[in-house]
Amino acid sequence: MQPRSVGIVKTEYVELFQPPNELRLDSGEKIGPITVAYETYGTLNADRSNAILLCHALSGDAHAAGRNNEEDAKPGWWDDMVGPGKGFDTSKYFCICANVIGGCMGSTGPSSTNLRTGRPYGLSFPVVTIADMVRVQRELMRHLGIERLMCVSGGSMGGMQALQWTVDYPEMVLSAIPIASAAQQSSQGIAFDVVGRRAIMSDPKWRGGNYYAFGDPPLDGLALARMVAHITYLSEVSMRRKFGRRLQDRERYGYDFATEFQVESYLYYQGDKFTQRFDANTYLYITKAIDYFDLAASKGSLAEALREVTAKFLVIAFTSDWLYLPAQSREIVSALKVNNVDVSYCEIESDYGHDAFLLEVEEQERLIGNFLSGVAREHGIA
Repeated sequence: MQPRSVGIVKTEYVELFQPPNELRLDSGEKIGPITVAYETYGTLNADRSNAILLCHALSGDAHAAGRNNEEDAKPGWWDDMVGPGKGFDTSKYFCICANVIGGCMGSTGPSSTNLRTGRPYGLSFPVVTIADMVRVQRELMRHLGIERLMCVSGGSMGGMQALQWTVDYPEMVLSAIPIASAAQQSSQGIAFDVVGRRAIMSDPKWRGGNYYAFGDPPLDGLALARMVAHITYLSEVSMRRKFGRRLQDRERYGYDFATEFQVESYLYYQGDKFTQRFDANTYLYITKAIDYFDLAASKGSLAEALREVTAKFLVIAFTSDWLYLPAQSREIVSALKVNNVDVSYCEIESDYGHDAFLLEVEEQERLIGNFLSGVAREHGIA
């Protein structure tokens, strides 16, 4: 086990929103019961005041840190940031991460069995939003006996959830750290998501979303969707440095349509690897939730949407992120300042693009560690 690791962790499962108390979604539909997969790291203190909710991005899950068993090849998706002495210091704080509703990593989603029919939901699963995801997380906190969160944080879609938490449950959130995120999905972001969804839905094996019984899912469409998305996670500089125009397994052009360039081989690898762990319908649902996200939509302005926010903020962006531009993070900061919210902003110089929130560890550790220590001192959290 690596130094400062949380070690072996167990994924827990709970059923929430039991009928007749189903969850009412933004769409107006109801769903329940909802299974939620989650993991916890560290120890909840006596007055339950040191809890931090970590929210995952599109392709993430509840497994944020450590390993589920000794044979795990890789640790959790945010292992570099979560553990003893790390940015989210589990020797001080109790961290929780849950797979979102609509997911395919243990929480109820389109691949789950519909108890009314005995078959997977497929496209009969209701469309969910970021706010719906947060409602489920709020119920999970109630199940865990936590009525106040010291912090909510996440990158990308995780940052959207953190923002939604501060708006929907301001009395519960002492601080928030949205990273490489935005207060609304941009038209460019929607465009990339549309292409990904069309790639899946155009795969003949998608079968209108009812592919589960055939044991032959639309892997080609899902792989293509992931390839397109993965391009947006990188930057031109990082791709040039990593691949350039170098060829893969040959020294000269073949004048054919075989995989020739290293960047081609890399994208095929990323697409194929993704299909081994993710559900195609889940990709449709999660990207749709991201596309619907717009905090200002019902309020007229972002400043008005954030008017009731009381949390202290640390907003982090990365210079080469072109999926969620630093300007979008600065927009959040400006709207918070209009409301006299305590907010700090850091724009980290990085060539890694959007993926920088997972890769630029050292500076984030320092920023987040210092920020959380300040929140703990301010509120007397020990």
